[in-house]
Amino acid sequence: MGKFKQVAKRNGAIVEFNPTRISNVIYRAAVAVGGRDKQKAEELAEHVVKYLEDTFPEGYVLHVEEIQDGVEKILIEHGHAKVAKEFIIYREERIRKREEEEKHSFKPTGNIPYSKIYHTLRWAVDHNLHTVNALNERIKKGEFVDIVNESEEAYHNDINFAANLVIERADQLKMVMISGPSSSGKTTTTYKLEEHLKKSGKKFKALIVDNYFYDLDMHPKDEFGDYDFETPQALDLAMINEHLVQLTEGKEVMIPYYDFKTGTRHLNQTPFKLEDDEILLIDSLHGLYPKMTEDISDDKKFKLYLEPLLQMQCRDGEYIRWTDIRLIRRMLRDSVHRAYKPQQTLEHWHYVRRSELRNIFPYINTTDYRINSSMPYEIPLYAAKLAKDFEVWAKEYEGNPLREDAYTRAARLNKVLKAVIPVEDDSPVPANSVLREFIGGSIYEH
Repeated sequence: MGKFKQVAKRNGAIVEFNPTRISNVIYRAAVAVGGRDKQKAEELAEHVVKYLEDTFPEGYVLHVEEIQDGVEKILIEHGHAKVAKEFIIYREERIRKREEEEKHSFKPTGNIPYSKIYHTLRWAVDHNLHTVNALNERIKKGEFVDIVNESEEAYHNDINFAANLVIERADQLKMVMISGPSSSGKTTTTYKLEEHLKKSGKKFKALIVDNYFYDLDMHPKDEFGDYDFETPQALDLAMINEHLVQLTEGKEVMIPYYDFKTGTRHLNQTPFKLEDDEILLIDSLHGLYPKMTEDISDDKKFKLYLEPLLQMQCRDGEYIRWTDIRLIRRMLRDSVHRAYKPQQTLEHWHYVRRSELRNIFPYINTTDYRINSSMPYEIPLYAAKLAKDFEVWAKEYEGNPLREDAYTRAARLNKVLKAVIPVEDDSPVPANSVLREFIGGSIYEH
């Protein structure tokens, strides 16, 4: 039995002391700087625990900050300065985030696409879809099919505009990066963009970046056994960058193959070459992350970013959060395509958000165009599919200090979905809709 039994979190909650969390956080910091030695992370964690046992009396309730101080100390003393620096940076980021939340202050940031949001809000007001009450009134009038058609038209217009921007630069481009946070609709948008561009006589070839994942046993894992696929370091960024450079130079590369069933990558599997008149299409969560394409000049890249920028106000005056829309989308998609229960997706979402905030959102100002992939009609469909589940999850997680994030999201969405008139029939949704990527029935392969 260990010397410590409990840990005090920053909000005062008391949780069980678990040394596995220490080795996980060390390994995660190591991965961020290119390290992949889990055994070393476990050894360092043992040194941290030994330091804590030598410093504090038996039965002492450790504070999370004291544990993190110990991690920093051991990493530095054992010659892991780069890992220590990454860990310190992460701590400082979390501190700043908490301070901003405590102040409840709004600070303008370049990461927020104000112009696009204003355009989206104007569209919502013009179509009487800017509030939950307005949406409900249109549904009561039997206008759900009209809402679907109007929403789809707006999305397609956005894609067409982006495609025209690509065409204007096609002569110098070597690749088009379609990026955005999880469940923003990248796959469907990539298909649609390619369809539009082919009509103009352009030739494209798609590169599947998922084949560059490291083996599963090299990924960070938490105490719940949950792997983190969300970090860009889960991908072999150096190999991707190297292959892209060679492809833009007209050389042939051997693409690896990643077997998701076994969690293993097989190198040098498929020959791949970009012809002189072809442009590379890359659909990737981390397409904006600098290290993925750091040796490709900007004039050869077109960066397209998309996110569901829904502008719909709830009855309490708050707007439906974009991250909540994507959470539900991923729940539905994971349950269909990955045999992953919706509740597991909810519990995993804190990984998704953490990676987005660190590795996606800081770079969205480098994009050439932004697409709004939200569909106002998706909310009533979700109310029919998941409203009862969110009510259950909100009750289940309440008061659980280890599931604070899951509780906050479940409680918030329980409130939203209860306020919306549910629509069970999704037959009006076109087979080529971005929403079909998540609810099933798409004509595209996912």
